Amino acid sequence: MADFKLVLASNSPRRKELLKNAGFAFDVIPSDTDEKSTCKNNASFVKDLARGKAMNVANRIKGDNKYKKGEVIVLGSDTIVAFDGEVLGKPKNKKDAEKMLKALSGNKHYVYTGVCLIRLFDGKIVEKTIFNTKTAVYVYPLTDSEIKDYIATEEPMDKAGAYAIQGLFAKHVRKIDGDYNTVVGLPTGEVYRAINELRGV
Repeated sequence: MADFKLVLASNSPRRKELLKNAGFAFDVIPSDTDEKSTCKNNASFVKDLARGKAMNVANRIKGDNKYKKGEVIVLGSDTIVAFDGEVLGKPKNKKDAEKMLKALSGNKHYVYTGVCLIRLFDGKIVEKTIFNTKTAVYVYPLTDSEIKDYIATEEPMDKAGAYAIQGLFAKHVRKIDGDYNTVVGLPTGEVYRAINELRGV
């Protein structure tokens, strides 16, 4: 993989860790686009947000000397938690986090992660691919004190759906149906294969 540059259009510590653990070498250039979409469908929504992030960074680096020669892949990604027809983003405050966790308690919800890969060659965008993955997450019933204790750790405050499956919340997850890394924030297995397909490897 050393014959091309990979650029992650995100400052997410979880995505950085997933890519690093999968053996990718990459630069980090966070997108500065507003995370907005008019798509109503959850899968389309995350793909739209991922596309916006990747395009924002791809357009910014086109003229950068570091990326003007050779092959570059820009990776944009976004993750949402969906329950009962509602998208649960990052909680606005502790009360919002409590509301989300009470909703997820004892129930099944879905996590969608959208991915957009944009291939540049010699400073020009040549092609892109966009996809999403979906995983069902089943949560054990939570007591009010368990919810309160978890919120007190501050872990839920910057996470979609107000929890981190790879963190302290792991003990409250009964099972998942799908790709674990999708819930963390990036389906690395699919990303690896999509990059190879995009590059014709």
